[in-house]
Amino acid sequence: MFDLNEKVAVVTGANGVLISAMAEELAARGAKVALLSRNADKLTQLASDIEAAGGIALAIAGDVTSTESLESAAKTVLDTWGRVDLLVNGAGGNSPDATAMPGKKTFFELPTDALRFVTELNLLGTILPCQVFGKIMADRQSGIIINISSMAAFKPMTRVVGYSAAKASINNFTEWLAVYMAKEISPNIRVNAIAPGFFLTEQNRFLLTNEDGSLTDRGQTIISQTPQGRFGKPDDLLSTLVWLASPGAGFITGIVVPVDGGFQAFSGV
Repeated sequence: MFDLNEKVAVVTGANGVLISAMAEELAARGAKVALLSRNADKLTQLASDIEAAGGIALAIAGDVTSTESLESAAKTVLDTWGRVDLLVNGAGGNSPDATAMPGKKTFFELPTDALRFVTELNLLGTILPCQVFGKIMADRQSGIIINISSMAAFKPMTRVVGYSAAKASINNFTEWLAVYMAKEISPNIRVNAIAPGFFLTEQNRFLLTNEDGSLTDRGQTIISQTPQGRFGKPDDLLSTLVWLASPGAGFITGIVVPVDGGFQAFSGV
């Protein structure tokens, strides 16, 4: 029911803390994993670690905001393994320059270039890989796409305006693409998303922790609003990933699964 052996998986943004853990888990379960990032050199160690553990991995340079770059990456995957069974759209993130911070930068001062970078990285960086690798799945009439959403998609977070807007759009796009693939292409192509709660990453660490490692006021607020009382760990995402990627979720498409310690369910009272 949860067999991924010999599946070919493409994982974008594979150099991130959460997404690299996903790539390692897929490989550990027998999938052949193509690791994509703008700088493939940064993925060399991850690929080596996967292979040292007995898995199969390939580091490929790929810019998720460039169709041409993605098509080149897709050709490499097809030339190497002949097909694509799974796409995990892990590329994304925020920028401090696109973050409204009290006493530093108001919403009205956020630079256009920073907002464009965040929205293109998260939204366009999900849509374009779905076009390129989704077309390969369409030709085979089979495949699975897993997008990465966020709690900010459900409840816009103060400060991160561009990121929240882009992730909310990913939820909408996930539902749209799930219907399109099932009705227009094949019911054997499924599209879902995972919405992590609050995990400490390099992108948000400056918002949640002080230099001494203590929680900022914002970090403390998040913990107080998370019923399980902690930040997530990368391993917390893996069972949901495997479930959505496997035959066990064969009748599930068009959903966004929160992995959030109860954050979304808590009213604050």
